[in-house]
Amino acid sequence: MVGEREIREGELAVEMPPARDAGLVFIGRIRTPWTSREDTPRQGSHDGPVCRLEIFEPWVPALKGVDFYSNLEVIYWLHQSPRNLVLQSPKNNKSTRGTFSLRSPVRPNPIGTSIVKLVGIEGSTVLVRGLDCLDQTPLLDLKPDRCEFSPLAAQKRGDSEGE
Repeated sequence: MVGEREIREGELAVEMPPARDAGLVFIGRIRTPWTSREDTPRQGSHDGPVCRLEIFEPWVPALKGVDFYSNLEVIYWLHQSPRNLVLQSPKNNKSTRGTFSLRSPVRPNPIGTSIVKLVGIEGSTVLVRGLDCLDQTPLLDLKPDRCEFSPLAAQKRGDSEGE
C-alpha cells in the first residue's frame, strides 16, 4: 500500500482546474470505527460493524419513513481522497488504468456510495451496517435502495406514493 499522497509507477496526476460550486450541502456526518485509509475495508459488509449516520438540522424531518426500508443507499464525500489522478495502478500491480474505469476513491469528485443494511433509527441518527468510509466522512444524501423502491415493493408496503 502506498502512502496517502504518493503515486505509484505509471500513475498520472494533473493540476486541478478551479472549482465551480455545485451547491452541495452536507446533510450529516458518518461515524465509523476507521480513522485511517489503511484500516478502512475496501468494501463494506452487511455483517460489519454498526456505523452511525448523524443527520444535521434542518434535515432531520427528512428521516420520516426511512424505516420502511431494510436497505439504504448512502452517498458521501470522500473528503481525504486525492482528486488529481487520471491514471491509477490498482494495488500497485503495474497495470495502469484510467480513473473512470476503477472504483477507487481517488476521483475528480470523490463521491462514494454504499448500499447498507438499516439497523435502526435513534432520533436524528440512522444506524447501519455495510459502510467502508472513514470516521467523520461528510454525508451528502440518503435514499432507499433502488431495488426496494419499485411499484411492486411499494405495493408490498401498502405505499401508493411514486418516486
